[in-house]
Amino acid sequence: MQLKGKTAVITGGGRGIGRGIVDRFRAEGAQIAIIQRRGLDPELKADPQVEHIEADLAETTAPAAIIAQVVRRFGGLDVLVNNAGIMFERSLADITVADWEMMAAVNLRAPLFLAQAALPELMKRGGGSIINLGSVEGHFVNPLHTAYAATKAGIHGMTRAMAIDLGPYGVRCNAIAPGWIDTDLSDEYLDSFPDPDHARQKLRDLHPVGRVGHPTDIGDLAAFLASDRAEFLTGEVIVLDGGRTVRLPTPN
Repeated sequence: MQLKGKTAVITGGGRGIGRGIVDRFRAEGAQIAIIQRRGLDPELKADPQVEHIEADLAETTAPAAIIAQVVRRFGGLDVLVNNAGIMFERSLADITVADWEMMAAVNLRAPLFLAQAALPELMKRGGGSIINLGSVEGHFVNPLHTAYAATKAGIHGMTRAMAIDLGPYGVRCNAIAPGWIDTDLSDEYLDSFPDPDHARQKLRDLHPVGRVGHPTDIGDLAAFLASDRAEFLTGEVIVLDGGRTVRLPTPN
């Protein structure tokens, strides 16, 4: 098990992509602190490897308090996974300052200051791994996503900068930029189409691998990036999208 003996913090780990990461880390033997406001499901609650820390990542005091609680519970820290994020659709004309500040607080500020709070603990272990969840929308953009795309592009830049600054301390920092991942939220979106089955088939056809992603696809990559097997890999933003964004559109 490639994460046996390691302690990881995973924000937003109770559902969707975060749950895929948590399940892979559990399988690889990690101790995990899941950070989110909502409670955990019975399976996660019953797992002695898992600790739930209730926190609002939009609060400026949350990062330091979270890391302090993790250290009290597990005695140290090896891996930080900044997975939690929010997304909304707004035209540029309709974005409010409050909208922007909330998205920036959760998607950008919280990952930065969680990394800051985690750094002394990672250094005590001789180094560690920080994994940030970006998005293909840090490179390419859907309509009405000005604020969201800005925060994800910011995550990509922040990841590279952290890799440079933290490398001398033995801390690696990489980002995963997922494409379309099959989650409850994506299912709700597809179900809103007049013909959901047709919409799902058209979506699959966009992917050279013939399917959309699963949360465990992200978990597989995150587990590798967290492990000692990735000790020479840092400063990368890895697009994980089944080839969708490298495929040029052609007439049907």
